[in-house]
Amino acid sequence: MPLYRTYKQKDLTVGVWKVDETIEQLRSMFHQFSIYEEGFERFKAEKRKLEWLAVRVLLKELLGEEKKIVYLPSGKPCLEDGSACISFSHTPGYVAVAIHPSAEVGVDIEQYGTRVQRLASRFVREDEQVSVASGDEIYALLLHWSAKETMFKLMEEEAVDFLDHLRIFPFTLQESGVMDAQEFRSSNEQKFLIHYDTHPDYVLTFACLD
Repeated sequence: MPLYRTYKQKDLTVGVWKVDETIEQLRSMFHQFSIYEEGFERFKAEKRKLEWLAVRVLLKELLGEEKKIVYLPSGKPCLEDGSACISFSHTPGYVAVAIHPSAEVGVDIEQYGTRVQRLASRFVREDEQVSVASGDEIYALLLHWSAKETMFKLMEEEAVDFLDHLRIFPFTLQESGVMDAQEFRSSNEQKFLIHYDTHPDYVLTFACLD
């Protein structure tokens, strides 16, 4: 389907694509699929192929042209020509891409579901309990996890522990909004402003270092 949702924060653009297409339909959306052929052939599972293609289709929609994605030794994705900073994420049925012309970006999308309740002790700190108690617990927990994924993508640190090193400050859960957050892994103990959106199928978080 066409671009599902877009979000703009100054120079930051985030897009969400709902993946309804087949592999063949996604492939047909490229004019120069040859630049993606090698990467595409690495995957055997249809699910991974769909996600991989959908991310690049969405990137093309947001940029207005086809760009090749390469990966740094750390695993972080970037554009081969260095023309913008990017981040992407996927969850069953959706992919998300964030783009900024010059600042590092992070984005995460997580499917709505109750499994997160069983895992909360692994990533929710004691000083975050007030946030979890406000509003729908599942959405609040998913947002805590998703925001920490976004923070991790923005950090240049190894061995980041979501429980010990990342904190989401109390916030009032709304359909969309912002969260203040901070990391304690680096000497700078950097602070972040995380934007979020909730949807019946997912939660989305994104931020940039501008």
